[in-house]
Amino acid sequence: MSTVEATQIRSYGHFIGGRSVPPSENIIERVSPADGRVVATFTAGTRADAALAVAVAREAFDEGEWPHWTAMDRGRALLRCAGLMREHEERLARIDAEESGKPITLARGDVGASIELFEYAAALAMTMHGEAHTALGDDCTAMVVREPAGVVGMIIPWNFPLLLLAQKLPFALGAGCTAVVKPSEFTSGTAVELARLLTEAGIPDGVVNVVTGAGTEVGAPLAESSLVDILSFTGSTATGKRIVEASAGSVKRLSMELGGKAASVVFDDADLDDALDGVLFGVFFNQGECCVSGARLLVQDSIADAFLAGLVEAAGRIRVGGPLDDASELGPMIDAGHLEKVLGHIDAARRDGATVLTGGDRLCGENWGSGHFVAPTILDGVAEESAAFQEEIFGPVLTVTRFSDVDHAIRLANATEYGLAGSIWTKNIDKALRVAKEMRSGRVWVNTTIDGAPQLPAGGMKQSGFGREMGQAGFDEFTDVKTIQIRTGPRQRVFPNWTGGNR
Repeated sequence: MSTVEATQIRSYGHFIGGRSVPPSENIIERVSPADGRVVATFTAGTRADAALAVAVAREAFDEGEWPHWTAMDRGRALLRCAGLMREHEERLARIDAEESGKPITLARGDVGASIELFEYAAALAMTMHGEAHTALGDDCTAMVVREPAGVVGMIIPWNFPLLLLAQKLPFALGAGCTAVVKPSEFTSGTAVELARLLTEAGIPDGVVNVVTGAGTEVGAPLAESSLVDILSFTGSTATGKRIVEASAGSVKRLSMELGGKAASVVFDDADLDDALDGVLFGVFFNQGECCVSGARLLVQDSIADAFLAGLVEAAGRIRVGGPLDDASELGPMIDAGHLEKVLGHIDAARRDGATVLTGGDRLCGENWGSGHFVAPTILDGVAEESAAFQEEIFGPVLTVTRFSDVDHAIRLANATEYGLAGSIWTKNIDKALRVAKEMRSGRVWVNTTIDGAPQLPAGGMKQSGFGREMGQAGFDEFTDVKTIQIRTGPRQRVFPNWTGGNR
């Protein structure tokens, strides 16, 4: 396997009004979670910076040309950007890998999927349309039209910096909206790079703006501003609740993808080799720093012991390493604070009676240095009422709970406040459809996991949020529906005794 060499330190300022703003003296240093090396610096944005970007986006929408471009022209611009992204694919992947700590092979997959999202959003833009109602009577014709909703604020998390932005931005742009993007202060590089590529692709100045910095300084003003029409947020449920409160004064539309605690339900009639591979991928993909991570294994008790033995053996072969090594399959936690949080969850599960089958500790020594690495961890005997079962750990930690029958499995799958995703492993189609219908999750996978396509919408139920991204539903999130009704011919008088001067 080849190893990608480290790049020099990148320095980013904001991107506002179609131009790169020189970095300020007040900067955020992004330290690699793998080795402590500074890989990038970002301007620590202020409320004034956020307000400027919002004003620019507002003017670009109210006075600019972008909302009035034809659907075909907007789609062509997105396709040009997709082509530029493909030209810079390796650079974008390297930036995300260095800043987030994810293995470079996963980062390449994220970039490829992001390009596909731009291409699909371009197709939706080109086919944007309304409805005509011509059977309302001979004297009545009506149109239901979709219009761009306005200025969109976007708050992006650190676990999939480019991909989660691509689940929002091209759909908003395709609909004719303008945007202000607030990326994570850990992983802002690809957001600024993408804004530059969009400008190169011909998107007018001011349509896409990026302000880097902390949530309190940059994210909160987007939620509060009356000049922002929609706020699209991906992140924790706790932060999402604060955004709902902050946005109340402006009564803006919200689209929220929040926390998750997905279950992987393995029945005794599953293809157990496929299920083992899927469960392993579902929890350890992206270091478990994934909102749809299959962090809870619900396994039928008749096969549990043998299935767990296979899981433990397979988990021991996962290659943990630095993000720029092509051989790495699992990278470090995003930062020291998150590392301690994940280890704290594991310790709490031990105290609650869980058995550590493998992992459970920080990886130290010559191979990992000062990096924030957690060994792939499997916890058996996790009770339904325990914090490890109920709370989002967001790390490479799999909890195991056994069930007896289908009803028991459904009850356990729905026994958390979250409802973002879930996976079912069975070869019985009747059982699969029953469980899928009764699982309270925005996405359900059968005999696969963390799967998808640009055409398929994603979003949550319960405490996992509301609104949808991707698919036609994700495009429609950024449009307003307007009804135009036209009466023709003489008007039937409501007040027939009125004798006005106009006859």
